[in-house]
Amino acid sequence: MGTHAVESSQQQECEHIFRSRYPPVQVPDNVTLPDFVLHNVELYTDKMAFVDATTGKGYTYGEVARDIRRFAKALRSLGLRKGRVVVVVLPNVPEYAIVALGIMAAGGVFSGANPAAHSSEIMKQVESADGKLIVSDLPTYHKVKDCGLPVIILGEEHVEGTIHWDELLEAAERAGSRTDHITNQEDEMVQQNDLCALPFSSGTTGLSKGVMLTHRNLVANLCSTLFSVSPEMIGQVTTLGLIPFFHIYGITGICCATIRNKGKVVVMRRYELRAFLNALIAHEVTFAPIVPPIILALVKNPIVDEFDLNKLKLRSIMTAAAPLAPEILNEFEKKFPDVQVQEAYGMTEHSCITLSHSDQHTAKRNSVGFILPNLEVKFVDPDTGRSLPKNTPGEICVKSQCVMKGYYKNEFETCLTIDKDGWLHTGDIGYIDDDGDIFLVDRIKELIKYKGFQVAPAELEGILLTHPSVEDAAVVGLPDEEAGEIPAAWVVLNSKAKESEEDIINYIASTVAQYKRVRVVQFVDSIPKSPSGKIMRRLIKDKMLERLKNA
Repeated sequence: MGTHAVESSQQQECEHIFRSRYPPVQVPDNVTLPDFVLHNVELYTDKMAFVDATTGKGYTYGEVARDIRRFAKALRSLGLRKGRVVVVVLPNVPEYAIVALGIMAAGGVFSGANPAAHSSEIMKQVESADGKLIVSDLPTYHKVKDCGLPVIILGEEHVEGTIHWDELLEAAERAGSRTDHITNQEDEMVQQNDLCALPFSSGTTGLSKGVMLTHRNLVANLCSTLFSVSPEMIGQVTTLGLIPFFHIYGITGICCATIRNKGKVVVMRRYELRAFLNALIAHEVTFAPIVPPIILALVKNPIVDEFDLNKLKLRSIMTAAAPLAPEILNEFEKKFPDVQVQEAYGMTEHSCITLSHSDQHTAKRNSVGFILPNLEVKFVDPDTGRSLPKNTPGEICVKSQCVMKGYYKNEFETCLTIDKDGWLHTGDIGYIDDDGDIFLVDRIKELIKYKGFQVAPAELEGILLTHPSVEDAAVVGLPDEEAGEIPAAWVVLNSKAKESEEDIINYIASTVAQYKRVRVVQFVDSIPKSPSGKIMRRLIKDKMLERLKNA
């Protein structure tokens, strides 16, 4: 790991910039994301690429490549022009990557939407993205039918007034022979710097915004994240596809990374603990990207004891949506001693994973990994903007070819996030240690300011989860006239719990400094979380204040 100090001509002081301990990796020029991930696909035509965990329906690599070409051709025949947005409103299905990469191969821009969202939220994304076409399925069709756009429907059912997926692909096949390169077009060649994706960033800490990503952004991210994959690993990894594919990690980190490495994705539409464990065992999953709430369930839910865990082939899990409480990590490692836990860090605005682990080097426990090749990272004081040395918490800033072009039609927010020197400001507080491992502290916007002291919600949540009666917890800051903000907690107790709110407050008070003590506890049935597993703190804060007002 190299640290590099450069003189700043404006500040006349050393700037602390950190780079990867590994040498740079080459990012190929003039190749689109579909062509990049399908490289050498002809050698794996009969190998299974995607399989539905429940139904067993699957696609081989030959079928994936064929249908990406067919769908790209079909979209062009429907009049889709380069740079136009297609909104995909689907659960995790085996065809999802075919849909997304087909859109990109046609020169279009893929924008995944949450199928569980309210119809008004989907409509808002369609309008914000200037969508021209929608891809959905029958169960979700009622949410998109009033958007005023043509709709392509996946599945066996025919819906009046829509375009049927299978018939569309068959018509494209009949229309002519396939081209040598799936992104070749007679009228508009797709370039690497063209937009290919418009995911919407998490709305848990602010208004949801369209993130403009190019083919180059995503190819560069895959080159960095997959740098340590050895030739003998190609075709050997079976990955669980449970993280929503409309999420940047779902489409890039799971679908695209797996296609590039010719592995297999076991696709799950929704999470249910028994189905999850069945999928891991039956499909011999070796790598499972999951969110902290699932790790919590694996540790605490008695359903896990119904399964013979010796049948697991699982070698590693990755969690990236939120910090993993050290106490939960300890319990997981006791229960699953042969499974490596990798905590990673990434964001939509950086095309996916930013910091991670690898087969060559595993970062320390509770670290979110090391700096990947081709990336520069610095930690800045949020108040002064000065870069900070090792072991000093500051806002994580990153510069690389993976940084988004900006927020769609939102220059103001873009300028707040990417500074004039090209540094992406993440809004997260972290630090780098002497070995180059990075540790996440919390989000700037989520830090609670109690009488000038900074309190990290994640730390208090970790302590709460050590209580034997606590199943889940979330901590937020509530406004207080004297202190500015006070820590307050929503707590989910198990069915045998006898504790009162005061008992929980005293439990925290016995282990933390006075300024970190939780002042308010409310018992609830569940903690609201986004599809990617992030705690929805704004919603919790509003509900807590409403309860206190009514009381």
